[in-house]
Amino acid sequence: MAQRLPILYQKKPCYDIVFSHDFDGLCEELSELEFGGQKGITDRRICIVTDSNVEKLYGEQVKGLLAAQCKKAVLFAFPAGEASKNLDTVKSLYTFLIEEQFDRKDILVALGGGVVGDLTGFTSATYLRGIDFIQIPTTLLAQVDSSIGGKTGVDFDRYKNMVGAFYMPRLVYMNLSVLKSLDDRQYYSGMAEVMKYGLLRDANFYEWLIENMYEICERDAEILEEMVLRSCTNKKIIVEKDPTEKGDRALLNLGHTIGHAIEKAKNFEMLHGECVALGCVAAAYISWKKQLLSMDEYYEIRDMFVPFNLPISVEGIDPEEIVTLTKSDKKMAAGQIRFILLKKVGKATINTTVTEEEMLAAVKEIYFSEDDKKE
Repeated sequence: MAQRLPILYQKKPCYDIVFSHDFDGLCEELSELEFGGQKGITDRRICIVTDSNVEKLYGEQVKGLLAAQCKKAVLFAFPAGEASKNLDTVKSLYTFLIEEQFDRKDILVALGGGVVGDLTGFTSATYLRGIDFIQIPTTLLAQVDSSIGGKTGVDFDRYKNMVGAFYMPRLVYMNLSVLKSLDDRQYYSGMAEVMKYGLLRDANFYEWLIENMYEICERDAEILEEMVLRSCTNKKIIVEKDPTEKGDRALLNLGHTIGHAIEKAKNFEMLHGECVALGCVAAAYISWKKQLLSMDEYYEIRDMFVPFNLPISVEGIDPEEIVTLTKSDKKMAAGQIRFILLKKVGKATINTTVTEEEMLAAVKEIYFSEDDKKE
């Protein structure tokens, strides 16, 4: 039997996260939901939005399941990668939906990783001023982070997630077995967001990750289910208290300020989780220099990313450019960055006193230069 984690919004049930090991229960879950005042999907059109990679793996399978239960199921696929997460792709999806005569009672399905989920959610929030959608995340990063909490959006030019909306899905359906199909780089990218939860609020979970490191790397099914469930529970607790990021939800941005800047500077050649890992190392370094962490704590945090095949240094960047790029981060408030620092493992804090000099020193700490190579 599938596990279920309810998410509340304004203290009322909003949607469920369903944990399964196949797609077989998807139609049953949808049949229990109410759309436009009516239960089920028999008279709904469904558009499955996915990318070119996931389409080959699961597109026809999910389409076939849904087509047998709904009025019509269609599939819209766009080229995989962050480069597609923009308003041009949204425009193409709008056109597709209009030509397929989708109306407000119909449904979008985000089948894919974070790019697919964010883009589909934003389209759902804005098409006909709002259309229902569900999330079927297929990457570890999407399952533990981006599919939960209602943040949607796309990149604008080189500015990460600068256009978006808070818009809740009707359901998040996780088929944990798809994690087996991820290549190593995509899989370990998701581990940065998993470790983030331990660092910012759950020291016991952080210790559990260390204790189960081998099984996590081997993708043991039982361990993966517990890891994803505990990650989602940590995010649930935060987003239910602060769904629109007026306060503590900002803690989830640990590693993201400098991480996003590195993503931009590297033209999205690095994966999001890889950049978050670098950002977490930089944040821990600043925390040490501000005497919130000890030196030993900083190095322990830094080195814990290595067993999960995540980078702790980066080459091919200009540290000063990285600091400049942080100024265009959407987490700016009144011209000041709300930087997330660590007091200890399991305890993060929002700090508005981080200077450009401190950020530059942190970026230089993770920068692997040509001079370093010569040594």
